This record gives sequence, C-alpha cells and structure tokens, in this order.
Amino acid sequence: MEKKIKTSNDNRIDYGVILPVFLLCLIGILSLYVALTHDPNGPSVTRGVGMQIIWYLVGAVAIAIVMRINSKWIWKLTPYLYGLGLLVMGLLLRFYDQNLAASTGSKNWFRFGSVTFQPAELMKIAYILMLALIVTKHNTQVKVRTIKSDFWLIAKMLIISIPVIALVMAQKDFGTMLVFLAIFGGVFLMSGISWKIIGPIFALAFIVGAGTIFLVTTESGREFLYTVGFKSYQFARIDSWLDPFHDTSGFSFQPAQGILAIGTGGMFGKGFNVSNIYVPVRESDMIFTVIGENFGFIGGAFVIFLYFVLIYRMIRVCFDTNNEFYAYIASGLIMMLLFHVFENIGANIGLLPLTGIPLPFISQGGSSILGNMIGIGLILSMRYQNEAPVKNSRR
Repeated sequence: MEKKIKTSNDNRIDYGVILPVFLLCLIGILSLYVALTHDPNGPSVTRGVGMQIIWYLVGAVAIAIVMRINSKWIWKLTPYLYGLGLLVMGLLLRFYDQNLAASTGSKNWFRFGSVTFQPAELMKIAYILMLALIVTKHNTQVKVRTIKSDFWLIAKMLIISIPVIALVMAQKDFGTMLVFLAIFGGVFLMSGISWKIIGPIFALAFIVGAGTIFLVTTESGREFLYTVGFKSYQFARIDSWLDPFHDTSGFSFQPAQGILAIGTGGMFGKGFNVSNIYVPVRESDMIFTVIGENFGFIGGAFVIFLYFVLIYRMIRVCFDTNNEFYAYIASGLIMMLLFHVFENIGANIGLLPLTGIPLPFISQGGSSILGNMIGIGLILSMRYQNEAPVKNSRR
C-alpha cells in the first residue's frame, strides 16, 4: 500500500520542470567557481560557492513546501503577502545598504551582517499572486465581458501595480521596474481583455518606445530627460550599449570586456576554468560571459536550450491546469523568467543595455535564487495539487 502511495505522489511531480532547473543550478555552481577564481576583487571561492550551494538547498526546501500548498491557501495568503511585501519595500527606502547604494546607484538591498538581501525578488512573486487573484476574482464576478468591464479590470490591475512600481522607482532600480512591467504585460495579455483595447495600447507602447529612443539618442531629448530625473550614469549605460567600445576605460569597460570574453570563446570555448579576459562583477550580472568563454557557442546554446525546455514545460502546465487562478500565476512566472533570460543574455552579448538583472538559477544571489525557486514551487504545485483530488477519490 505504501509503495502505491509513493508511486502516486511521484506521478504528480513534474520532473520535466525539475530537471532543467537542476542542470541550470549545476551550471551556476561551475560558472561561479570560475568567476570567483579569476576575480581578484570578489569574495573567496570557498565562501562564494558555499553560500550559493546553501541558497540552492534553501530554495529546494522552499520548492518542497510551496508545492504542497493548495490553491485555496495560496488564495487566502496572497493579500497578506502583497501587503507585507509593500511594507518591506517601503522600509528599504530608509534602511538600505548605503555601501551598495553608493557603488550601484540603487537603494534595493538590506544588509544583515555579511549577508545582503533584495526584497524586490520576493515581491515579484507576491505581485504575481496578487495580479492573478485580482483577475480571477474579476472574471468570476463578471459573467458577460464588455469594454467597460475590461477597463474596470485594467483599473484594478493598475491600483495594485502603481504602489509597487513607485517603490521600485524610489529605489532607483530601473532593471527591476522593467521586470514588474513585463509581469504586468504577461498577465494582462492572458486576462481575456478585448483586443479592441489591447490593440491601441500596443500602438501607444510602440509610439512611446520610438519616442524614448529618440529622446535618449538626441541632444535635445537628453536635456528633457535630465529635467524629469534621469541621471548621467543611466545615459552612460545607454551609450555603452549603442557603442560598447567608445569608452573602454570608463562605463563601456564592462560590456566591452564581456563581448570580448564571449567572442574569444569561439564555437567550443577555451575549456573549463580558463579566463584570459577580466570582466567586472562576473559572478552576477555578467555570468553568461563565463559560459561563453569557457564553453563557447555550444555551451551558451545549451544553456538557452535548457531555459527553452523549462519555459515550454511551464507553458504546458499553464494550459493543462483547470484552475484559473493557477493559470494566471503561471503566466506571470513565465513572463518574469523569460524577461530575465532575454535581458541578461541580451545585455551580455551587446544586444541590450545592461540593467543589472541576474540570470535565473545561475547568477550569484540568494534573494534571486529563493524568489525563482518559490516560483518553480508554484508551478509544480499546479500539477501536484491538480491531480491530488483525483487520486484521493479513487481510494
């Protein structure tokens, strides 16, 4: 009897999600080892890799716990998690790590002794849950969808989004703000809002994007942006993106070195633990340069393939679940992960500007790992909880 129950539980665990995550974590340990070994200014290899492994283990425990929480409990806890997240994000404006703020320009880290923590990584999960709850509630209450009801849904989504975006902007963390906007966009598109509304919004977004490009690439435009609060370092990052080799002794040094490291890796790479090109902060935002230099195009393509498999499995879970609340949670998590991967790798190869966004499951950072692992736990719970009532009814 015990053997049958064990088999039943195993069938409810989606190993198609777990396997790519495990492989990405393994690649993360190896890449971090290389990055720290060749970084004279970074932490010791033993401490850095050891802390990363500890965070992976904490994340694994978080997955095991979250996976076993059913949607009713998640539903009940969501408003409290969202409120707690806003409170912690608000406290961060007063009790941020001043040393990191001075070096990065962002007030987005707490410090507890030698350990730092970024609350926004967990706030992403709380925000996804709250968006999913709002959309599910609205769709349950509105029996016939109209343009008016769709606008009311958009208003509800904005009401819970504006405080989050405002707090992130106050922390001067532009990259994280983009992640929240991507999450909003993913849930927005899946919420059933009429294309009569979505179409004009896309057109407006295109116009705003084109206008932004004009503003950041022209002298008069930059003068205007200075008046509304843009800083010199933000323009320097944009210049480094447009021409990574224009100022290799200044802001362009990091992206230029990253492109060189990946380029010199060639098709098959230089081999494990070989680093002939120094790239600053390689262990976090620039970790993909380690993969490119050590394992070349083949290694980088394999990492992208693993993300593709993971996202594909998440999409399958999203479409297979018969729980609307879960489906919207999955939509937000997919967009969060997809944007992180696209932005990080894009910035490493010079396709996009650097925004300080980590590569999921690979970059160094406990708060990022924990947030992503909780997200994986939620994805796994969709199959685990979805099939549980069926199994119980057969006993």
